[in-house]
Amino acid sequence: MTRSIYLLLALTLVATTAPAAELSKRGALMDRVAAIVNENVVTTSELDEQVAMITERLEQQRTALPDAEVLRKQVLDRLVVQEVQMQRANRVGIKISDEQLNAALADVAQRNNLRLADLPRALASQGVDYASYRDNMRKEITLTSLRQRDVIAKINVTPRELEQFIERQKRMPSETMEYNVSHILIAVPQEASQTQVDELSKRAQDIYVRSTGTEDFGRLAVAYSNSQTALESGSLGWRKGPELPTFFAEEIVKLKAGGISKPIRTPSGFHLIKLNETRDISGSSKVVEQNHARHILIKPNELQDDATVKQKLTSIRERILKGEDFSAFASSMSEDPGSSVNGGDLGWNGPGTFVPEFEATLARLNDNDISEPIRTQFGWHVIQLLGRRSFDTTEEQMRNRAYNQLRESKADEETELWLRRLRDEAFVDTLS
Repeated sequence: MTRSIYLLLALTLVATTAPAAELSKRGALMDRVAAIVNENVVTTSELDEQVAMITERLEQQRTALPDAEVLRKQVLDRLVVQEVQMQRANRVGIKISDEQLNAALADVAQRNNLRLADLPRALASQGVDYASYRDNMRKEITLTSLRQRDVIAKINVTPRELEQFIERQKRMPSETMEYNVSHILIAVPQEASQTQVDELSKRAQDIYVRSTGTEDFGRLAVAYSNSQTALESGSLGWRKGPELPTFFAEEIVKLKAGGISKPIRTPSGFHLIKLNETRDISGSSKVVEQNHARHILIKPNELQDDATVKQKLTSIRERILKGEDFSAFASSMSEDPGSSVNGGDLGWNGPGTFVPEFEATLARLNDNDISEPIRTQFGWHVIQLLGRRSFDTTEEQMRNRAYNQLRESKADEETELWLRRLRDEAFVDTLS
């Protein structure tokens, strides 16, 4: 679409919904448009609902609220970014099936000691509409899958980076400590002029002065942060030392609980970091139960739906059981770029490495068993368990952990940059 068509759409939508909502000829209440995002819209009712929900949560957390219009703008910005991501997910063919959604909901129910059938009643008792909850869960899984595809899967760690990271860890926050961290991001556009950079730097410095004075860091994060954690008062939650973004870690070691860093410049902008608390986890067990597995992953798309992919993997499994080579099928057909080059081999991994459905299937297998096809957020898999072991920490294990931690530490910054690019490339016209 051209910009003129977008603007015509905007004018048409405003004309049919102003001033807040009005009745159609049949008497139905029509929703207003808060923002046009490419070919879709964010409605005022969506915005109002999110503002109310976030306001309630912040009040429960006793976070001082910013001005109503400031909060409303922050919430609208988040909804716009979510809409841009959902459009991207639709374009690249990410679809969350009812089977996959139900598996995720069953996991939520299980963690709350409920049956899936009891979940709607439990949510209703808290004033939560089950249909809306399902829709939000489907969206959350979709966005997670998109981030995995567009960001996480493309993060590379070179041998030199790994060696430097291991060496740097010796001077960084300990992996036997966890850190509760919050942060504020003042984003800098990729094509920003020096004048813009200077202005944003001044804004970051002003927020730093206010945060170290009498103003609440969480309130400032809600009001000014461009990070996706802004509406959580900037909270990143608890992180082990090596899991912190590298530029965070270098500052964390200088801070005491309650301390706030001066603005730090990175490619995504200026960051302020607050260390809320620390806790020692050195008593954690060093022995972990590991699985050695391999898999074949095939993803549904416009040409092959879930049923077709499941049948294809069922056929492959039967051929493997009759003697054909698992690794040959994985190398030629698996759509997991990280493991297909190794015949589908995922190596040795401990608890929490894979998504719940994958790990639950692994737990039911005996050595050399091959699972029936299962569905996860990434697609359909057949999995073979090659072995189990109790593994104590060794140099090799330490390096594997360092590799995963380095990828995780890169993920936050890469995600912010990726979201900024998606937002900058989209046509957005805010009307509310």
